[in-house]
Amino acid sequence: MDELSRRRMLITGGALGALGLLGAASPAQARSLWTWAPSGSVAGAGAGLDPDWVWDEEADPVLAAVIDRGDVPRVNELLRQWTRNDQPLPDGLPRDLRDFMEKARQLPSWTDKRKLEAAARFTTKKGIYTGALYGLGSGLMSTAIPREARAVYYSKGGADMKDRIAKTAQLGYDIGALDAYQPQGSMVVTTVKTRLVHAAVRHLLPKSPGWSRTSGGQKIPISQADVMVTWHSLATFVMRKLKDWRVPVSSAESDGYLHVWQVTAHMLGVLDEYIPASWDEANAQSKQVLDPILASTPEGAELTDVLLDIVAELDAGLTRPLINAFSRYTVGDRVGDCIGLDKEPFWQPLISAAWPLLVAFREGLIPLPLVPEAAWTVEEAIRRFVLLFLAEGRRIELTIPDTNRPS
Repeated sequence: MDELSRRRMLITGGALGALGLLGAASPAQARSLWTWAPSGSVAGAGAGLDPDWVWDEEADPVLAAVIDRGDVPRVNELLRQWTRNDQPLPDGLPRDLRDFMEKARQLPSWTDKRKLEAAARFTTKKGIYTGALYGLGSGLMSTAIPREARAVYYSKGGADMKDRIAKTAQLGYDIGALDAYQPQGSMVVTTVKTRLVHAAVRHLLPKSPGWSRTSGGQKIPISQADVMVTWHSLATFVMRKLKDWRVPVSSAESDGYLHVWQVTAHMLGVLDEYIPASWDEANAQSKQVLDPILASTPEGAELTDVLLDIVAELDAGLTRPLINAFSRYTVGDRVGDCIGLDKEPFWQPLISAAWPLLVAFREGLIPLPLVPEAAWTVEEAIRRFVLLFLAEGRRIELTIPDTNRPS
């Protein structure tokens, strides 16, 4: 595998993907043939290769070299200094890594400042919903995505799930910040560091016996398809749920929320030809890459228990039955069954009846003077507290791994 270039692997893999040959994939990991057209992407065109056989040609060889040279501890120490979008990269970074990061930190040419501003307005009004959906929706759904659950479980982050969740929560927090992609914000930093982590995991995880045994024939983890599956479990899922909950969202705010996630996909190394140009295209792609692959795995079930225990620890007033019920209400019974959420005959009907009333009550108050600002202040305080709790009072650091899960 090492002597094959990424380009040859991409072409060969694309041909295999077109034939639907997914190696030893189990039914839980099987997915439909890639038919989503690149004409529906932000690029408007593309080669149409199956993204399951495309990785990150720019980042992967650089991070492999950084790891193989033993540079990871020094690089992580240097990158602790890089926290704002407008900061220069720290002195002392290896030349190949610096060159890659200087290019990777540039926003795409199609970035629309007005749409990013609309995304910020959306966050001030709807942040309480997106926060709940990221945590007890997308977070739990990730444990029902076999490849994602196994990649998390067997990588270094799987050994300390509280720290792993804190780092994931940091991305959700940063993308919802009012200055996410502005010079004083930190979303560029977060996405570039996350891209580095993904590339490192792609180099390391194939060496894990546990991952190799359960990967279903996948030779390199975190393909472009895998990144977009996670993208849909966040952005597309949240917008679907807001519609289900009848949360009013203006067209400008909806477009803004989509745009901030489009920019984020690009910054994470996804090729523009795989990034949906509209919510209709996003839903169409999600139905092909996310919906069919949701399934139960032992790793996912274990991660679910850890995640729910952390939620209960965060708020002692939330009992496990109540968390189970709200989680099932959020992710639905199919995902709930996949990840082993208990059914709660008392709490589930109560939440199903009460939540729409709470949404209607809150949305009725939002138009009143000063209410959006007050709501944002309270919800921002809650988000900061959650991050503080998850990080146990320390600053959250996205660091490049140099090994897999020790166990």
